[in-house]
Amino acid sequence: MIINAELVCTVNNARDEHGGGWVAITDGVITQVGRSADPVPPSTERLDATGCLVTPGLVNTHHHLYQNLTRAWAPMTQKPLFGWLEALYPTWTDNLDEEAVFLAAWVGLAELAMSGCTTSTDHHYIHPVGAGDLLAAEIAAARELGVRFHPTFGSMSVGRSKGGLPPDRAVLDEDDILAQSVQHVERWHDRSPMAMVRIGLAPCSPFSVSTELLTETAALAEQLDVRLHTHLAENDEDDAYSLEQFGMRPVEYFEEVGWMTDRAWAAHVVKPNPEEISRLGAAGVGVAHCPSSNMILGSGLAPTVAMMAAGSPVGLGCDGSSSADAASLWLEARTSLLQAKLVSGPSSISARQVLEMATIHGARCLGRDGEIGQLSVGSAGDVAVWGLSGPAYAGVTDPVEGWLRCGPASAKHTVIAGKVVVGDGQLADERLDERLAAHRQVAQRFQSL
Repeated sequence: MIINAELVCTVNNARDEHGGGWVAITDGVITQVGRSADPVPPSTERLDATGCLVTPGLVNTHHHLYQNLTRAWAPMTQKPLFGWLEALYPTWTDNLDEEAVFLAAWVGLAELAMSGCTTSTDHHYIHPVGAGDLLAAEIAAARELGVRFHPTFGSMSVGRSKGGLPPDRAVLDEDDILAQSVQHVERWHDRSPMAMVRIGLAPCSPFSVSTELLTETAALAEQLDVRLHTHLAENDEDDAYSLEQFGMRPVEYFEEVGWMTDRAWAAHVVKPNPEEISRLGAAGVGVAHCPSSNMILGSGLAPTVAMMAAGSPVGLGCDGSSSADAASLWLEARTSLLQAKLVSGPSSISARQVLEMATIHGARCLGRDGEIGQLSVGSAGDVAVWGLSGPAYAGVTDPVEGWLRCGPASAKHTVIAGKVVVGDGQLADERLDERLAAHRQVAQRFQSL
């Protein structure tokens, strides 16, 4: 039970907000959401949210968790997308193993939880031969922490010798990729309500997989009834590659290979033109907007307001910590507010609309509308509690605008499936220092030049 909130912002279909409100959770599911005047039901555990904003837990729609092993690595972060990838692919390929992926996922998901994130996806697309079961390693980390997890089985099949960006030793045979896709879905995908683990299929990008693999994966996802994810229209290099290799722009190619469907959500989508924005929106294709990464790599400013107006659910993503550096979904939310105002004008978007991007739109990208990303009876008991005290919030009268525009903000409490994962700003799992020490040793191995 979360009580005495300054404001409960439900982000439900009616966008109800309750001053002095409370949220009751039983067996991991929200059972009541009340106003200050409503009688508070009895409970065995209470979190006092006095002076706090209460929101749905944030939803991260795009990440590469393994990349925090090369976080803020200056020699590699001063290049645009293609050069950055070509510089880092060998390091990642030659050093990834189960231990590295487990530690990177554990630390990355802990960092996300501390930023109020309760559900995260991950796009893991490098599976070196002999590295072990990397998907299982990151799922083990998520389960240990208690974070709701939507990993995708990513893949690369076109190496440098065939015109792709990754080194040949980083790619897999396409028949093996498809077979492993089926195996991972059968092993891990939980279709039950309130599932903690669900799997998507995610060939990496048009410059690392073949037309055939993209087409066959789309058909396989339809057959298995799982989500589809990839990178799309990231920057000018991406445009030029698609025009040279396929004779069409990235969004046209995306449709050509069977991905123009509401089963799919795409990362970045920085460079669509107005006609492409309309086509993506009409199809209900989701977008994972990654504002920090897009700026660090010089990719550009995504037209998020236009994409939402066209009908695309636009969620937020931290992207990998080799480009975005910080796995803070709050930071991505604030940056997306600033970017949208810069691109579309100061009146084009509000803090509440960005909160929707960080919650209910992210849920729609992951195919979980109504289940996560809102505080409604019958939805998952995933809640973020945000403190609004101290000099940074002096003068704030609107808790939602203050939460996003002031800060920086970390969650005071993060509750996932009714369990406190972050309490009073501290991770509940006592192994954090131990995991950080082990992570530091592995990161040093990755970054030895």
